[in-house]
Amino acid sequence: MFFQPSIMDLSPFEADNSVSCRLVSEIPEVCKTEDCCLGIDEAGRGPVLGPMVYGICFCPLSKKEELKDMKVADSKTLTEAERENLFEKLVEAKSYVGWALQILSPNTISTCMLRRTKYNLNALSHDTAIDLVQYALDSGVQLKEIYVDTVGPADKYEVKLSQRFPGIQVTVRPKADSLFPVVSAASICAKVARDRVVKGWNFAEDLGEVDTDYGSGYPNDPKTKAWLLKYLDPVFGYPQFVRFSWSTAQTLMDSKAVNVHWDDDEEDGEKAAQRQNNKSMLSYFSVSAGGNDQNATHQAHRFFTERRLKSLNTL
Repeated sequence: MFFQPSIMDLSPFEADNSVSCRLVSEIPEVCKTEDCCLGIDEAGRGPVLGPMVYGICFCPLSKKEELKDMKVADSKTLTEAERENLFEKLVEAKSYVGWALQILSPNTISTCMLRRTKYNLNALSHDTAIDLVQYALDSGVQLKEIYVDTVGPADKYEVKLSQRFPGIQVTVRPKADSLFPVVSAASICAKVARDRVVKGWNFAEDLGEVDTDYGSGYPNDPKTKAWLLKYLDPVFGYPQFVRFSWSTAQTLMDSKAVNVHWDDDEEDGEKAAQRQNNKSMLSYFSVSAGGNDQNATHQAHRFFTERRLKSLNTL
C-alpha cells in the first residue's frame, strides 16, 4: 500500500537535529470558542536510536464522536500505512482538530539525563507534556478535559497535572491511547512524525553512505546492536542519531572504545597521564586558535570542525 505524506513540515528540525523542535498545526477557530478535550501521548520512548516525540491533539467536546468515527487507535497497533492514512484524516478535519508536537532530539535526551543534577526521562516527559498543554492554552484553546497516557505512577501524575492546570479535568490512565480517541489521535501524530524523522535522518557527521538497516531502534534488536557496533567511533563515540546515555550505548563504548584520560587537578593533570602512559585530552587542542602553531599542517578531527570548535590559548 502506498501513501503520500501529509503536510507536516519537518524542515525546522532537519536544519538542526541536535536540538529539540516544536511543530504545530493551525488552531481551529472553533477550539477557541467551544469547550475542548486534549490528549497527550508520545512515540519513541524506549529506542536507543532517534528522537522521542511528544504529541497533543485537541478538538471540541461536541466533536468527540466524529473523532471516534475516524477509527483512530493506539499507533503501536497500526501499520505505518494505516497511521499515515489516519493522520491524513486528522489533517482533513483541520476545521475542528488541532495538534502540536515536540521533537526531543537524541542529543537533548542524553544531555538531560547526564546532568549533574538528576533529570530523568520521566521528568523530561512530564515537563514536555506540561509545556505542550500550556502552548494550547496560550493559543486560546478552551480546554476543559485532558487525557494522558501515564508516565510513572498514574495517580501522582494526575495530581501533578491537576495542580498545574486548575479548573481542567485531568484523567491519567495506563494505555490511555487505547481508551480515549483523542489520546489515540495524539499517539498517531507523534508516531508519524518520529517515523518520518528517523527515515529521513540527516547525519551531520561525515559517515559516507550510511547503512539505514538499523532495525527497530530498540536496544534488544540484533540489527540495532549491529548498527551500533558498526558506527562506534573509538574516540568520539556515536553520531547524534544515538542516545549515548542509554546503557546499551554506554556498555559498547566501555568495551569497544579507547580509554581516554581526562585531565583532573586532583590527579595532577598531564603528569598523571604521562605516568600512566596515556595521551592527555589537552594534546587534542595543541594547535593554537590562530593557526600559528609550528605544526600548522595538523588537521583538526571532524568532531571539532563539524561543531565549529576551536582551541583557545587562554580561557
